[in-house]
Amino acid sequence: MNVISAKHELDEPVDTLAHVYPVVLCGGSGKRLWPMSRQDCPKQFQRLCSDRSMLQETIGRVTAGLHLHPATVLCSDDHRFIVAEHLEEIGETAHAIMCEPLSRNTGPALTAAALMLQKQDPDAIMLVMPADHLIGDQMAFEEAVKRAAEAATNGWLATFGVQPTRPETGYGYIRQGSELKHVAGVHKVSEFIEKPDRNKAERLIEEGGYLWNSGIFMLPVDIYLEEVRAHAPAMAGACESAMRAGVRKGDVLVLDGESFAEAPDISIDYAVMERTDRAAVVGSDMAWSDIGSWHALRDARKPDDAGNVIHGNVVVDEVTNCFVQANGRLVAAIGLDNLVIVDTEDALLISDARRTGAIDGLVRRLKDAGVPQASQHARALRPWGYYQSVDLGDRFQVKHIMVKPGAALSLQMHHHRAEHWVVVNGTASVTIGDKTKLVRENETVHIPLGETHRLENPGNIPMHLIEVQIGPYLGEDDIVRLEDVYGRV
Repeated sequence: MNVISAKHELDEPVDTLAHVYPVVLCGGSGKRLWPMSRQDCPKQFQRLCSDRSMLQETIGRVTAGLHLHPATVLCSDDHRFIVAEHLEEIGETAHAIMCEPLSRNTGPALTAAALMLQKQDPDAIMLVMPADHLIGDQMAFEEAVKRAAEAATNGWLATFGVQPTRPETGYGYIRQGSELKHVAGVHKVSEFIEKPDRNKAERLIEEGGYLWNSGIFMLPVDIYLEEVRAHAPAMAGACESAMRAGVRKGDVLVLDGESFAEAPDISIDYAVMERTDRAAVVGSDMAWSDIGSWHALRDARKPDDAGNVIHGNVVVDEVTNCFVQANGRLVAAIGLDNLVIVDTEDALLISDARRTGAIDGLVRRLKDAGVPQASQHARALRPWGYYQSVDLGDRFQVKHIMVKPGAALSLQMHHHRAEHWVVVNGTASVTIGDKTKLVRENETVHIPLGETHRLENPGNIPMHLIEVQIGPYLGEDDIVRLEDVYGRV
């Protein structure tokens, strides 16, 4: 459609938000805020700045004052149950949960989302937001959204620029061009600038006219898809195939893995925004941060008079400019300055605050060495609840298992281990072979080696049990699923 003429020939006012659909990017490898954030539960699912997760804060940001359509959430297939749980917790439903079978960066992910939305609404506009960003000024954000929506209605691919407060080297920059004729306060993009070194960042700040690139976009899907087909045809073709061959389960769409793998691993910036002549930038001072480092999180949590951010069971003496977080056991610190100390159940990070950018490399080394703490938390989240290893030794493992009300594990068996279960809270429905029985608090049950079994929670409260595994091999891959309500067979 010809966006400008279609919209501006109307005599009556146009609601520029009527066709805006939030699209939330919920991927991530969980490296920069390790060990709190890890691949199995990265920072968007962590409660870093409030009692809500970063994902919940992002969803609430567009449903509170703007009253937009429900969000489409893009995530990995491993995280779709966590996404659904976090939305349910705040009483929100998704327009769709789109699962990427493998990571291909933001370009393919947003192209797939655009293809889906275009079928449902030819005039759809995507408000693209990473799920792990902090925005401190809601009113400024809403104003920027309205200006960006007006620009998108007029055929522009709008990115949100943030007024710089310091010569930051961790962000890309945008040079503003001339103001758009039809949209006040929105400018053409004159140039995208990669993350600069310190000297260049200082020069950009001194010159003025530059904004930080926030990674937030407002994109009319028809124009966006035109630009994708013009500048990244291979990406467009792969995403179209992945959509056609995808599998839909209710509001969940799992993209076809073989087709999606053909898409180039490329960001929307490289694929489209830096190549199009339709790029515009909406400047805003919305107190934005990507919470991309422990230093950024310290600033977001507002240090005390000594420059410290202290969280959890922590005691300090003569400590300044430090971030200290405990997650359970006591952490005591004396005579320290400018350190990051993060203690979790199974990993401890101690770093010079100026060196936290090296955490990425450290996590890669841990992964290469096969260290499970590199990507897995001690508490492993599952669609039915969680389990946590309590003790592990030669031929035995003890786990704490929680099953949510009404949830059930798969019908399964093990080749190498037997199991003993002790219910410590609630009631379990246990199937062993062809028999099912209720097991109540302080009662036990034995699962013989090789026997099919299933664990369910028929009650209205979480059910907790202690599992003792015994056998020569106790790995998670010794699970043969026969039936599974979550489609994991």
